[in-house]
Amino acid sequence: MEPALIVLGRFQPFHNGHVAMVESAFSYLGIGNSDLPLRICIGSSEAEQSLENPWSAEEREQMIRVWLDGRDAEIVHVPDLGDPQNYVRHAEKYHGPPGIIFTTDEGASELYREADWFVVESELVNREDWQGWRIRATMQMLSTVMEEEAAIAALSINMPESVARLIIDNGWQRRLLHLGTGGEPVG
Repeated sequence: MEPALIVLGRFQPFHNGHVAMVESAFSYLGIGNSDLPLRICIGSSEAEQSLENPWSAEEREQMIRVWLDGRDAEIVHVPDLGDPQNYVRHAEKYHGPPGIIFTTDEGASELYREADWFVVESELVNREDWQGWRIRATMQMLSTVMEEEAAIAALSINMPESVARLIIDNGWQRRLLHLGTGGEPVG
């Protein structure tokens, strides 16, 4: 595998914050900064289903692909290691050798810099609203809404409509109803 400009995330789910980061990565490549391919890396690819990780790596890849709508980007799955100091060398087995990492995460920046990667740090956009846990909580509340177009409209505030439609059409939001941390189910 050749070096690439990588974007690494859990994408649980793929939301507008991720869109902003990937669009910035595309722009970075488009203004002549690199002839590297864009490689989107789905982290925690092996994670067991939970409220924090409700979608499989394959489902998250489908979310990204429906949003990409044919744009050129590679997608790879990267399992966790549980050992931050050795994570980058582990991840390179899945996303390739040192190239450029495009990230909004300070911890990832530090780890990749120490591993001799070129790091491009991007600003977080609308972080207060576009956080995975907040979007999952909203989806958990919407998991009992039976009117599909209403649910899609509500989700499209925080994620691309194509991704919201994929999630609703496949009933993926309903599993959040049963993945709570205890107590009464939402709804």
